[in-house]
Amino acid sequence: MKYHVHRAVVIGSGTMGAAIAAHLANAGVPVTLLDIFPNQLTPQEERQGLTLADRQVKDRIVREGLERAQKSRPASFFTADHAALVSIGNLEDDLGVVAQADWVIEAIIENLGIKRQLMERIDALRKPQTIISTNTSGIPVFQIAEGRSESFRQHFLGTHFFNPPRYLKLLEIIPTADTLPEVVQAISHFGEYRLGKGIVPAKDTPNFIANRLAFGSAAFALDYFLENQYTVEEVDAITGPPIGNPKTATFRLIDLVGIDVWEHVGKNLAPAIPHDAHALRYLHSERVNHLIGTLVGRGSLGNKAKEGFYKEVRQPDGQKEFWALNLSSMEYQPSQKVRFESIGKVKDEENLGKRLQVLLAAEDRAGQLVKALTYQSLAYASERIPEIADTPKPIDDAMRWGFGREAGPFETWDMLGVAVTVSAMKNAGFQPAAWVDEMLKAGIESFYQYAGGTITGVYNPALGGYQAIERPAELILLKEKKDSGRLVKRNPSASLIDLGDGVACVEFHTKMNVMDDDIHNMIIEALDRIDAGEFEGLVVGNEADNFSAGANLFMVVMGAQSGMWDQLESAVKKLQALNMRMR
Repeated sequence: MKYHVHRAVVIGSGTMGAAIAAHLANAGVPVTLLDIFPNQLTPQEERQGLTLADRQVKDRIVREGLERAQKSRPASFFTADHAALVSIGNLEDDLGVVAQADWVIEAIIENLGIKRQLMERIDALRKPQTIISTNTSGIPVFQIAEGRSESFRQHFLGTHFFNPPRYLKLLEIIPTADTLPEVVQAISHFGEYRLGKGIVPAKDTPNFIANRLAFGSAAFALDYFLENQYTVEEVDAITGPPIGNPKTATFRLIDLVGIDVWEHVGKNLAPAIPHDAHALRYLHSERVNHLIGTLVGRGSLGNKAKEGFYKEVRQPDGQKEFWALNLSSMEYQPSQKVRFESIGKVKDEENLGKRLQVLLAAEDRAGQLVKALTYQSLAYASERIPEIADTPKPIDDAMRWGFGREAGPFETWDMLGVAVTVSAMKNAGFQPAAWVDEMLKAGIESFYQYAGGTITGVYNPALGGYQAIERPAELILLKEKKDSGRLVKRNPSASLIDLGDGVACVEFHTKMNVMDDDIHNMIIEALDRIDAGEFEGLVVGNEADNFSAGANLFMVVMGAQSGMWDQLESAVKKLQALNMRMR
């Protein structure tokens, strides 16, 4: 059977549910957002003479959820107009829309009993081919479908989005033993090609892949920070871009997630992993739990409360400042400049492997922290195979796509050199899993197999060798095209490549892909060749992290300072004419 997603239903209008509905609308899918109805009136509703039976009241919770999504920053919707594809309703009057849905996504409270009751109602309404999924992260997926019809269970799986769904690439797909392979394939394909997600197949283990590893390492990290008296600002200066993480680093990320959410996930995870002594040691850390519990108890929940590990402070002149929490006194203090010699050495180095090599060799406090965090995370990731994944690839994909990191743990390990890093880890007291030593003894020196700079295989401990990485037939790699003789022309800033099937590609390769005259000229040449019948179509694209940083502002400033107004005007006109020609 072929599956299509023409209509969707999302049940649960909280932060995740409403944002998932928004992203379905971004993909052009009409979606109905449902939630429970209130059990009491607001003072304003009472003044208006409304009752609990009035539709305006019954849809209040879901309406407010959608409005939050419309006002969210960063924006959940591509444009304000996309919100028109989202309809709202409540679970008493409108659950019948499930009968017309191709995909129903549940994103309600993490309570197994309540989820099962909802699934029973859905089972009675769904079409035979309707796919049902849960966005749970803390409840075993198979348990939610227990007691349901065979058809329901065959069309049921976990689809774990990461927040915010529009921006974070990861989508973990968690089938149960009953899920039909074609259902997994259908949702994986839709997630990748319509929603723009990086699909990671995950086992039905506690917290799946990304959150399991993140919390196992974060619990260690928080304990280490406190034991060694690192400040909030020191930690965030070290654990952000210098080691391949986003600017949110550690404490800003916890504030973004919500300290209460952090506490909830940790408390739920600990009893679910009695076999994981490594993580439990730190999940049970008294000093960490006291810190988190104290913040939650006083309502310092992070960004949503405007105070957590950072506090938003307004100065008398109206300026906004962010003061950091002193982890000893538990008071907030004005921002302090943080400098480390080793961090200064790597600030202009673009290559992550080279940055880490410098930091791991450093003897200052930044170097000590990077050693501990890096070696623990590598050891813990190796221990979790084969429990949460059979090979390193799903783990690396999940950590990159779920948390915006430059590289996953095994990719990082390969950059540093597996054998030399294992030796350093052991000397520092971080023992990798036994299978890593076995891999090295067998003469296999990296977790990934490479051919011409392209990854072609990944080590599978169960096989004792490399397992080929399946590649989609439609995937185009520009380097391969160029290496095979398809490079038509090149200048310092761009290349013209023949992709085949009558389609050309202009690839940028300036620093950060900034636009300059050479790029403009290459696009013009490509368009001229199309007009001459050499090509039928043009792709303007590249494989860099960012498509383009925009105009080369340095050249603009230099031109302005030199009074080169005619040249600047000519450049602006040239770009405008080029854009209009492409249009």
